[in-house]
Amino acid sequence: MKNYFDVSGKFAVVTGASSGLGRQFALCLAEQGAHVAVMARRVEKLEEVKKEVEAYGVQCLVVPCDVTDTANIKAAVDQVVEKFGRIDVLINNAAAGFATPVVDTTDELWENVMKTNVNGVFYMAREVGRVMLKQNYGKIVNIGSFHCQVTMNGFPRSGYSTAKGAVYMMTKALAAEWAKNNITVNTLGPGYFKSEMADKVTDQRYEDTITNGCPMGRRGNPGELNGALLYLASDASSYVTGQLLLVDGGWTIV
Repeated sequence: MKNYFDVSGKFAVVTGASSGLGRQFALCLAEQGAHVAVMARRVEKLEEVKKEVEAYGVQCLVVPCDVTDTANIKAAVDQVVEKFGRIDVLINNAAAGFATPVVDTTDELWENVMKTNVNGVFYMAREVGRVMLKQNYGKIVNIGSFHCQVTMNGFPRSGYSTAKGAVYMMTKALAAEWAKNNITVNTLGPGYFKSEMADKVTDQRYEDTITNGCPMGRRGNPGELNGALLYLASDASSYVTGQLLLVDGGWTIV
């Protein structure tokens, strides 16, 4: 039986891979036989992820990378190409956020979320795109959010929603430019998922808003993004580009 979601033997890069969804994405790809370069600023955390990835019998490369630093990105991509020889898949996951009312948002807060969530996504796609253009092949998955389309009632989301909306529009632009080069670019839009960051939330009103606003009445569980990720990272989606695939428990349908 053919595995349409096959990524075995592919060489992938996952940014923001030191924890949370990035770690889960790296493990998902490794479990399916892909070799993975994990990128983030926290090298000690990446070393822990490396052990988990290699337990699946694939190669794992730890690459320190700050996605707000273009020189750092170029060096990181060069390091991956030197080791792996190519990059087939980019999971563009590194992100930052804040939940501050507009009038209390400092320039520094705003600029930090834009540097990471917008500039970082573009710069990483640009450098990996150079590699994929030479190969005439590539799968780029930008990690957005259901906030690519909607914001949140009762809680401030100006910076994060603006940034994620920009990621989706960027995805369309990159997809259109590289479509004839056998490179697909799509956005994966998670809803609220259980994660290291989510576990730190102590505001019950916020948690109630998340569960009550979702038709399924809960956060997503670890692993519930894996099928969508593999679809966009594999040749199952070879004729799909510039799209937003929402995995949000129904948040955006009500």
